[in-house]
Amino acid sequence: MRGDQYGSHRVISPKGLLPQAAEKISNDPHIFSNEILIDVIALQPTATAFGRIKEECDGDVDRMAKAILDIVESSGKFQDPVTKSGGILIGTIKEIGSDLLGRVEVKIGDKIATLVSLSLTPLKLYGIDHINLDTEQVYCKGDAILFESGILTKIPDDLGQNLALAVMDVAGAPAQVAMRAKSGDTVVVIGAGKAGLLCLAEAKKRVAPNGTVVCLEYSAAQCEVVRQLDIADIILEVNGQEPLKTYNKYLSALDGRLADFTINTVNVPDTELSAILVTKDTGMIYFFSMSTDFVKASLGAEGVKKYLSMFIGNGYYPGHVDITFDIVRRNAKLREYFEHRYS
Repeated sequence: MRGDQYGSHRVISPKGLLPQAAEKISNDPHIFSNEILIDVIALQPTATAFGRIKEECDGDVDRMAKAILDIVESSGKFQDPVTKSGGILIGTIKEIGSDLLGRVEVKIGDKIATLVSLSLTPLKLYGIDHINLDTEQVYCKGDAILFESGILTKIPDDLGQNLALAVMDVAGAPAQVAMRAKSGDTVVVIGAGKAGLLCLAEAKKRVAPNGTVVCLEYSAAQCEVVRQLDIADIILEVNGQEPLKTYNKYLSALDGRLADFTINTVNVPDTELSAILVTKDTGMIYFFSMSTDFVKASLGAEGVKKYLSMFIGNGYYPGHVDITFDIVRRNAKLREYFEHRYS
């Protein structure tokens, strides 16, 4: 039997929605003829979702495991009930529907990562083996379904499973930098987590030789990481939740020059106005973080009389994974940092 290419046949409630917006979907591992069954190895939740669950459970991994299992049991997918975000997974191809045979570039047994959100991916978990609080990866046993419209990629042998999983989760962000940042631009990256570091590294390449890359980061330790990696021209230790202080410190450091392109990658709320204030009227802001409140962004820009383009963090861009893998391969220091961090 053939299902809808977007997975609507899996929606249990409310009817008429697509899987991401649905409250509950079917995670029955018996696939339709245009689906792929994946034997799950690990989940990489979004930093926003993982952080919220970790905080709710006081960092207790047993409680976190139960919370994740409960979410999947009740909804048929991993979608944080508060942030509504998901993440990605890695696994091996277990079965390919008859309609997709010869149409997909994978075979049974291939190790792959999904490049669509867990918030729309049918998922059935049989147990959680380990949760790594440092890498935010959840090792588990389960089955997952990829729809005909879904995208995946093989895990590259030269990067390894853990590193590949970590960077693929945020591959949409540096791809946008690659597409939009240009020579001579002033590019601001807010947040120096894994998405921020990748964006900074790509921005340094794109704005050369005369552009400026600015990192705005709350943590002194992460500011030092950026300094050691040599991927920003100016590094400011600021709290993005305090927009006026951030703005004034930025103006002082940049002699009043505002950003052409700003990328907000932080996983905490209330940083929208910091991004807006440091960006010039003809500039652009990319809100990659799922913590973004788009009402605050829209009305906040209006309130401070800012005319600029703002767009949301669509995690997909053609070739985004290859762009991200290339960043890691060509930046020896960054690769070493990620390998140490996610080993």
